[in-house]
Amino acid sequence: MAQILGGIGTSHVPAIARAVARGEQMSPYWKPFFDGYPPIRRWLAETKPDVAVIFYNDHGLNFFLNCMPTFAIGAAERYLHADEGWGIPVSAPLRGDPQLSWQIIEGVLAADFDLTTCQEMLVDHAVTIPLDLLWPHANPAPVRIVPIAINSIQHPLPSPNRCFALGQAVGAALRNGLDDRKVVIIGSGGLSHQLEGSRAGFINPKFDKLCLDKLSTDPEALLKYSAVDLIELAGSQGVELCTWLAMRGALQHPLELHRHYHAPISNTAGASLLMAEAAASHAPAL
Repeated sequence: MAQILGGIGTSHVPAIARAVARGEQMSPYWKPFFDGYPPIRRWLAETKPDVAVIFYNDHGLNFFLNCMPTFAIGAAERYLHADEGWGIPVSAPLRGDPQLSWQIIEGVLAADFDLTTCQEMLVDHAVTIPLDLLWPHANPAPVRIVPIAINSIQHPLPSPNRCFALGQAVGAALRNGLDDRKVVIIGSGGLSHQLEGSRAGFINPKFDKLCLDKLSTDPEALLKYSAVDLIELAGSQGVELCTWLAMRGALQHPLELHRHYHAPISNTAGASLLMAEAAASHAPAL
């Protein structure tokens, strides 16, 4: 069976990619955010995952409002990134793992989830920025990826409870498979932010920190919220928290090893979280 090493939650603001491209990681503005990642990188260097399963939300590069699946999974040999219009560099093609993708697809379908399956798929900054943050000197990242998109753009939106259950189905599919790949689960998005309307610039540190407190030890406490509740509490883009809940759902008995929170970065609450599966014997002290 695949070995799930742990889970990582991270922000994916396009401005992060611009800061990396300009070498601004140590600038006074950006350093407090980038300081959250060295402990996670050390853990990844020690555990050496083969594959990253990435829960993320597409921002219009592959799916648009006229065709927005609730859940979609990539099953491609490689994933291309394209110019998104944010002024950020285009990343090199990323390597897929079709065999593992189909294992997940079959397991999740058996759990009564209907996924859109993509044998060709563009991935946007919600995939490329986490990889740049976690493996900053590699292009492409030294892992194969399985991207799983969750709609956070077009109503009706999936509930936090449904996204958590999707993560549970993905985790079960990985654990019930026959291969022995080492897998890290990534939730890419958030935390609180709103980019438009009368609440543009809205950030809710109190709710963000509640979410960080609950994710590892009591995620069920967050499942009482609806998607609309998340929009009210965390902003219209704060519903991206559902990608973190899906990541957490894929884990069974995680131990929190590291968390970091800094706000604002580009009108967004920036955060990172690392949880290792307790069953894994490699949960190094950071």
